[in-house]
Amino acid sequence: MNNTTKFCTLGAFQKGYEEIHGPLSLSVCVFGSIANILNICVLATKEMRWPTNLILTGLAVADLLVMLEYIPFSYLRYFDLDSRKTIAHYSYSMAAFTMFHAFFSQLFHFIAVCLTVILAVWRYLAITSPHNSRYWCDVTKTVYVIIFTYLACPLVCLPLLISLKLEAFNQTCDSTGRIFNNKTDLLQPNETYNEATLYVTQYSTQDYANISFWLYGVVIKLVPCILLTHLSCKLILKLLETKKRKNKLLHRDVPMKVVGEAKPMVTATRKKDRQADRTSGMLVAVLLLFLITEFPQGILGLLGAINGKLFQIECYNPLGDVMDILALTNSGINFILYCTMSRQFRTTFQEVFRLKHLLRFNPFSHYTNGIDKTQEKTQISAV
Repeated sequence: MNNTTKFCTLGAFQKGYEEIHGPLSLSVCVFGSIANILNICVLATKEMRWPTNLILTGLAVADLLVMLEYIPFSYLRYFDLDSRKTIAHYSYSMAAFTMFHAFFSQLFHFIAVCLTVILAVWRYLAITSPHNSRYWCDVTKTVYVIIFTYLACPLVCLPLLISLKLEAFNQTCDSTGRIFNNKTDLLQPNETYNEATLYVTQYSTQDYANISFWLYGVVIKLVPCILLTHLSCKLILKLLETKKRKNKLLHRDVPMKVVGEAKPMVTATRKKDRQADRTSGMLVAVLLLFLITEFPQGILGLLGAINGKLFQIECYNPLGDVMDILALTNSGINFILYCTMSRQFRTTFQEVFRLKHLLRFNPFSHYTNGIDKTQEKTQISAV
């Protein structure tokens, strides 16, 4: 490849977006952490302990850990940009934390990815073969699958950690610890300059970097996205087919509604079907949102693995913050989907946090225009 070849010119975009990424990511993480805590509180209640909800609980735990860890990383990296010009920003502890962040965030995000795939499989089995799913996807087996996912994913992500290393190098700095740049800074006659040891997190070798990109782009991102795309399409087609069949049956059974007690039975069946449709629709929305946010990251990682170091430097690295905010948004928005699309989640949420009682309580509700409504009600009852 010609040395003059350039894949991207995203330097200006990277610098501009970096200024807003810190506050934006911190806001998303704070909101998402609170939202996932609420998800766990609601989904862990006794009446909500279904296999599907157990997977959603495991997903909320993984998303919560991703966001809680990203909060200190965002603060240290983006809120004091001037500190990047000092040796404190390149201390051994800071470099070690960066390595920990790179592994931890990918690990628990991968756990969330796997649980999302399992969620799609569980729901597809529940629709296509409900009798078999009651055996294969019961509460006990679902708990075992979630535990296995949390234990197996670190083994898959271990090469990401092995590919990184802490590299030390010497750098000139002034008496305040500010790094001296030979290209832009001028030597001050009355200033004392010293040599300091700085640390950065880097790939061990370029081969390790390529292996890491293949693992990230293909195994962690693209393979789950392809599986989810296939399962989501089959799930949507099956839902449409089931809905069409139910509509035909309902039209065929219309004359029977006036006979005996058939009407309550049909009404109860319709309510159950509507609830199942809402649950499936909510889960399809979760899957589609996941695909929208994850597919671009997988494609970019795959291109980084194929095109090598130059593409990684010019295209992948400048878009790293954008990929982070996509992943964080995906991790924090499920609470809004649950509240919007699940009546049972809203009802349970209100019961867990006593919102119904708070909304009903009004210390002035007994008085309107100076009249005591309690006394008025008592007088009407007495009459």
